Amino acid sequence: MYIVNAKNYSLNSKKKYRTMIKKFFLAGLILIFGAIITANAQFQYPSFNWDNTEHDFGKIQHLDPVVFEFEFINKGQAPLVISEVEGSCGCTIAEYTKDPVMPGKKGKVKATFDASALGKFRKSIKVVANVEGGPEYLYIKGTVIEEAQPDE
Repeated sequence: MYIVNAKNYSLNSKKKYRTMIKKFFLAGLILIFGAIITANAQFQYPSFNWDNTEHDFGKIQHLDPVVFEFEFINKGQAPLVISEVEGSCGCTIAEYTKDPVMPGKKGKVKATFDASALGKFRKSIKVVANVEGGPEYLYIKGTVIEEAQPDE
């Protein structure tokens, strides 16, 4: 016949219960972190790979608009969609590829500068797309002169 000490029995039960709760808690954390890592690994963002992000027009004639096309390749695993392109002022007009750019394919952003003010300039073009990390910025610069002179 066994004699059960009620005090020891309840103490052992509490320890076993705590140990069991800890194991369930750790198992739950492992499952949650595993699910998060798997979800992040499964969703692939599109990615810009620009040929260049800045263009220097050099010296340009006053009131003679100039144009440059920035080209990129989508290096990501999902279609890249540009939702907005905006110049830093009214003197810069930007156009862009409106259709989704599939992985490995090329797209472009075309910047037109109106050259209405004399002197040096550096303008930015903000490109908003479904890429990780937020907007990307392109830059154009140069000097607007009264008469065109050859670069030295």
